This record gives sequence, structure tokens and C-alpha cells, in this order.
Amino acid sequence: MEDIELKNIWQSYDRKIAEAQVLNRQSWVLNLHCFENLQQQKAERKLRSLVRFKAWAVVLGIVFILFLGVLVFSSFSKNPFFSVSMGAIALFSLYAVVVYVQHIILIGQIRYDGSITETQQKLARLQSSTLRSTRIMWLQMPFYSTWFWSSAWIGSDAKFWLIAFPISLLFTLLSIYLYRNINLRNIHKKWVKALLMAGPEYKNIVMAMEFMKEIEDFKKDLL
Repeated sequence: MEDIELKNIWQSYDRKIAEAQVLNRQSWVLNLHCFENLQQQKAERKLRSLVRFKAWAVVLGIVFILFLGVLVFSSFSKNPFFSVSMGAIALFSLYAVVVYVQHIILIGQIRYDGSITETQQKLARLQSSTLRSTRIMWLQMPFYSTWFWSSAWIGSDAKFWLIAFPISLLFTLLSIYLYRNINLRNIHKKWVKALLMAGPEYKNIVMAMEFMKEIEDFKKDLL
């Protein structure tokens, strides 16, 4: 009789353990599901905000390019320096518009309720493209200091060689320096990070990536 009672006690204890494991498993799944939804919604809001920013930038960029095109064609025979400078800036602006459209399409392809790994890969592509376009856009800096040059000024005024030319040379060197140093290898440098995080483009991408990474960290903590 005692053996039967002891056996029943053990069976009851085993059932309670099994029920507790099922409840813990259900609680784990529920907590993970809720956390995933929360983080995915946060990432989606950041990227939606980024899409709105880029969409407005595309519209303004197109208007800006058309405006510069009119200036280039209307002034080429009068001042080639002005036309070349404005034309170069227009080409950089066109590049930015094309890249922004590509980014909007890429963000639209992200499925927040799908594979986290796939989402992270697309965010990494978006981050890499944003860094590359940011670097390239800095190369237009010198042209903002050459549009007012003229042949007469270069040949007859010492102020050009003492002031205007050194400023343009400085802008050229600075743009090359920024192009070469703005990358993920230097993201630990305060000035690079501050420069990138100043606007919504790179900052929103990084925040979205952090939200997705927190899901993986949460899974590891629950295991």
C-alpha cells in the first residue's frame, strides 16, 4: 500500500512538473511574441519616418535639379565657371535623388513580421548604401566655392589667389578627407558618429537595427 501511495505521489509530482514546463513554455512564447511585435513596430515607425523624409527630399531634389538646369543653360556662354559648378551640383543632386528612390524601394521590401535575419540583412544594405551616398555627397563641397569665379577675376585680382582660391582648395581637401574617413571602420570616432547621427538618415537606420538586435538578445536571455 505504501508503495502504491508513493508511486501516486511521484506521478502527481511529475504531472505538476510537466504542467509547469508547459506553462513556462507558453509564457516564454507569449513574452517573445509580444516583445517581437513591440520591437518590430518601433523599427517600422523609424523607417516610415525615414521614408517620409526621403520622399520629400526626392521632390525637393527634382525641383532643385530643374532650377539648376535652367541656370546652367542660361549662363554657360556668360560664365563657364558658374555653369560648370552648378552643373556639377545638379549631377550630385541627381545622384542623391536616385539613391533616395532606391532606399524607399528597399524599405518597402522589408517585412517586419518575417525573418529577423532577412530584415537585418536589408537594414545592413540600407546602412551601407547610406554611408556610401553620404561620402559621395561631400565631394560636391568645392563647387559651392567656385560658382562665382570668372576669367577676369582670376587674371586681374590678387584677392582671388589670396582668398578665393585657398578657400576652394581647403574645401577640396576637406571633402576628400571626409570621403575617405566616413565609414564603418571609423564609426567609433566621435566626430564621425556625431556627423552621421546629426540627421535622420543614418540615425533612424541604426535605431531600427538596434530594435531588431534586441529581439535576438531577448531570445538568448530567455533560453
